[in-house]
Formats: sequence, C-alpha cells, structure tokens
Amino acid sequence: MSDHPFGFGVPPEEPEDGDPGKHQGGGQGPMNPFGFGGGAGGDNPFAAMFGSLNPNDLGQAFQQLGQMLSYEGGPVNWDMAKDIARQTVAQGTPDGTKDSSIGPADRAWVEEALRLADLWLDGATSLPSGAGTAVAWSRAEWVEATLPVWKDLVDPVAERVGAAMGDVLPEEMQAMAGPLLGMMRSMGGAMFGTQIGQALGTLAGEVVGSTDVGLPLGPAGKAALLPANVAAFGKGLGVPQEEVRLYLALREAAHQRLFAHVPWLRAHLFGAVEGYARGIKVDTAKLEDAVGQLDPSNPEALQDALQQGMFQPEDTPEQKVALARLETALALVEGWVDAVVHAAAAPHLPSAGALRETLRRRRATGGPAEQTFATLIGLELRPRRLRDASRLWASLTDARGVDGRDGLWGHPDMLPTAGDLDDPDGFVHRESVDFSELDKMLGEAAGKRDKDQEQDETEGEDDEQK
Repeated sequence: MSDHPFGFGVPPEEPEDGDPGKHQGGGQGPMNPFGFGGGAGGDNPFAAMFGSLNPNDLGQAFQQLGQMLSYEGGPVNWDMAKDIARQTVAQGTPDGTKDSSIGPADRAWVEEALRLADLWLDGATSLPSGAGTAVAWSRAEWVEATLPVWKDLVDPVAERVGAAMGDVLPEEMQAMAGPLLGMMRSMGGAMFGTQIGQALGTLAGEVVGSTDVGLPLGPAGKAALLPANVAAFGKGLGVPQEEVRLYLALREAAHQRLFAHVPWLRAHLFGAVEGYARGIKVDTAKLEDAVGQLDPSNPEALQDALQQGMFQPEDTPEQKVALARLETALALVEGWVDAVVHAAAAPHLPSAGALRETLRRRRATGGPAEQTFATLIGLELRPRRLRDASRLWASLTDARGVDGRDGLWGHPDMLPTAGDLDDPDGFVHRESVDFSELDKMLGEAAGKRDKDQEQDETEGEDDEQK
C-alpha cells in the first residue's frame, strides 16, 4: 500500500510483482482518489464542466456553477458524478469506440451465453444459479445501474475526508465561518463528484460485466454483460469470439452465484471499506496552516493545497487491518471465481487456459478492479494475492471435493486468512479444520435466520392489527 493512499502529489509505487505497467491500464490516473488535478479534467477539476465550452455556452456554464455551489447534499455530488460519467461515456474510448444502444442480436447472444454458462457451472460448484435474469448493457446503462452501489462504497471515505475541513477549526470559529464552510462543502462535493464521474465514465469503457471489480455492482439477481466491451476485450487475442463471450459469461455467472448464496459477503466487503475510512487520520497541523492561507475567492488555491498533500493521511494500524481484510476477501472472491470458471470452461473451450492467463495479466497490469480501488477509494491492492487464492481453492477442490470447498463460504470464520494465502498447501492439509464445526456454525446461523424471520412476521402482524 502506498504511504499516501489519497495520492495527492505522490507518484505511484512500483507494483509488488515488479510489473512496470501496473498503473498504466485504462487511462485512469495513478493513485489519485479524489485527486483534483488527475483524470480527464487535467490540472483543473472543473475542466469537465468548462474545458470545452465556447463563449456561447457561458450562460449554461454559470448556471451549472450556481447549481454546484448551492449543493447541500452528502459528501459527494452524485448528480454531477452521473452527468460527468455519462458525458465521458458519450466521448467514447481512447481507441475511438463509441457507446451504442443494445440491439436484439446483442440481447440474444448475451442471454444464450449466460444460460449456457450457468449450465456448465452446475458441474463445477455446489452453489446454485444466482441470476434470475440476463441483460445486455450499454456503457451508459452500466453507469446508471451501478451508481447506487458506488454511492455506498465511496461515501464513507469522502465523508471522512470532508469532515476534516471542519474538524480543524475551533467551535467559535466554525460558527463565524459557517457560510464559508458551507461553500467549501459544496465545492468539495462537486470536486468529488467530478473526479468520480470521470473515473466511472472511463471504467464504463472497460468493464465487461457487472462484477469486474469483485463486487456486486448491479441489481441483485441480474447477470449483465456489455457487448461492446466484450468485443473490445477479445480483439487481437486470436481467440474465437464465441469462446471469449462464453468465458466472460462464465465469470459473470460465477460471481452472481457467490454473492447470491453467501449473504454476509457483501456486508463484509463494504464493512472493510468503511473500516478503512474510519482509520483515516489527517495531519491537522498542516491542514490548519493550509486553511488559514486559503483565499475563498481563489478556488485554484484550494486545488494547489490539495495537491501539496493537505489531506495526507497517516498510515494507521486501523487502516492496515481494514486493508488486509478487504484485500484478502477480494482475493478469495476472485480466486474462487478463477478456479471454478477454469474447471467449468476447460472441458468445453480450447482457449480456456489462454483466456484465464489474459485476465490474470489484466489484473496484474492494472485492470478495472485495481484502478477503481486506487482512484476512488485510495487502496492499492496486490495482484499476486489472486494467484495465491486461486491455487488455494483448486487445492481444496482436489483435497475435499466441490462440496467441501464451497462449504467454507458458509461462515466468514471458516475462510482462509491472509496468512493462509501465503501458505495455501498448509491450509488445505491442516487437520485442525473440522467440518463438524462448520456444520454446527451453519446450523446456528440457519436457526438465527429462522428466529429473525418469525420475529419479523410477528411484528408485521402486530402492525396490521394496530
């Protein structure tokens, strides 16, 4: 992890696996979450709004500026983020590919590929199908469908950073500076919204489904593929298009099974991000000094202060724990999907091994997951964890079978730890792993769910009688 997880003015580290291309993929700025000055806006965070305007558009520009400064919502102006993401999508990808609406032919092959993928997965995992519907999305539709999840993911971090602006002032000064702080909060929400919108718009040009970053970004039970991005992914690989489609459909369907039938997993991942946000400590002395020198009439001064490390967080023990928790959980998710998909694809797709390695390299050189967490949240994940986790799940399959492997998802305490990823064979053959204990824990969890359900039904009946 970088010493500067918010990336203001700090160059990217070399990746742990020594690959110099780690942060070069996809056009995202390296390690610059909320990095006002990175991304498509260049050195000006407002460039997405004003950069390409001609004089005839000044009225519209000032109207947008007024809306920005009157914003009174949460830490991120999500309306602005959505607008800028859609504008970024409309501009097309660097290779000139434009977004387009989904036609009947694309819908048909997406539905068929995901149906066949679910059929093949039935023999590779004990988890049943997790998707009730299969959909084909344009890039703009991906932005619309996933924005609610990004809000849950990013708001805790943005809230913690934004709160630092008010925390450094004594209470009596906060009362006097109320209007100024309100304006700064509005500007902060707009700046965050601008950066996030640019990042999501760029990401929409790369992702092939709803689960590329290892999280369930779309609506529950809805498996999705982006036909334009699937085609771009397969270009130049020398692999038949049909095999590319089926392999990516297998990955999407496998993610859907895992998140649908491991109910605690989503909260576990998002809780780790919130834990990381709670661990953020700001150098208040530097912030107080910077705030004292800011000129409210000069927004560029705020940007310069941010780029000079005004929000440079300390590397706290709480952050290290949260980072390890998130990194391990994501590695276990992606490693399980990698192992299960390979087992399902190998008997049917001659290019399964080549496609598997292509996706692994995509992650190691800065794929969508790594770019997203670095840019939006400030976490730099280590791609080598994926290979360790995949090897562990494959070894578990050999040693205990599909049911024994998948049974570990029944409770978070049964999953391998970060230390186990360093020694996969040790975990697989450890005699202390007692499956009778797993059965006991699963039984207790099921009993608690039944009790909670009965209580909810009783309360519902009481409410109706009232």
